[in-house]
Amino acid sequence: MKPVLLDTGCIVALLDRSERNHRRCADTVADVAGPLVTCEAVIAEACYLLRDLSDATDAVLENVERGVFEIPFRLDRASKAIRALLRRYANVPMDFADACLVQMADELDTGRILTLDTDFAIYRWRRSRVFDRLLAGR
Repeated sequence: MKPVLLDTGCIVALLDRSERNHRRCADTVADVAGPLVTCEAVIAEACYLLRDLSDATDAVLENVERGVFEIPFRLDRASKAIRALLRRYANVPMDFADACLVQMADELDTGRILTLDTDFAIYRWRRSRVFDRLLAGR
């Protein structure tokens, strides 16, 4: 079973019931087959954005601890590729967490992603493959 990439906005929407995309993200995650994979940059962004919501940061980290959010990414092995992605998409602009997710798609051979970020309609994995944005058009 191919993993599904997990972006910051989806994590935030899952944990913040007042977020307008909460139900859509929760329903989609419940239907997804495959492990949810992400990177430390996404976890850091989510914790920062959820910092004012009681127990949300703890919930993010608990999901990592329990293996609900898997983190197979190693920056030390991918830094050269990340730098190239940031240069390639400088006009979008691409942020660091997005670059890590695009690199993870290459490494894990999957373009399936849970994201609210429309930039993933522009980004390509393996240089030319379109992301399958599982939350798009819902």
